[in-house]
Amino acid sequence: MNDQNTHEHSNDPIVQDEAKDVTSPTADEIKSAIDEDIQTLNENESAKDWAAELKAMEDKYLRLYAEFDNYKRRTNAERIELFKTANQEVLVSLLPVLDDFGRALKAMQTASEVAPVKEGVELVNNKLTAILTAKGLKVMESVGQVFDSEFHEAITNIPAPSEGMKGKIIDEVERGYFLNEKVIRFAKVVVGE
Repeated sequence: MNDQNTHEHSNDPIVQDEAKDVTSPTADEIKSAIDEDIQTLNENESAKDWAAELKAMEDKYLRLYAEFDNYKRRTNAERIELFKTANQEVLVSLLPVLDDFGRALKAMQTASEVAPVKEGVELVNNKLTAILTAKGLKVMESVGQVFDSEFHEAITNIPAPSEGMKGKIIDEVERGYFLNEKVIRFAKVVVGE
């Protein structure tokens, strides 16, 4: 009886239509499906390659950032050290002058004559002046010059001794100095009016 039922259904038009719809795929359809699967796999491999490259770039970026941060810290430390020791060269060059002043003071205590002490102090002054000049210090010449507020600081005005000295510097209370052509101390002067 089962065989008979099977045959009856196979002659049924609905079953025959369904059987037509469930046909096996053709070779072209299989090839197309395989190509799509291969392309999807390739895209996934490409995405993996991109992910690996991105990871490598992130690692490189972090290393460069850390290296730059270390560079900034190192240069800041060097700059601070440079500021701390910037005057060292000048101070070391002044130590012999300090020694000479110490010897002059000691000689003044035992000296019976003033002339040798005076000569010693003049030598120390010349030595100090030579060292400072070598470092770029230059004395500002003010007396007899026209008053210029960019170089001079007027302490007071007095009547000019002559008509030609009006507006000019008559006396210098404190010398002015340049360091490599830059004013580091204004001359304090008396101006004729």
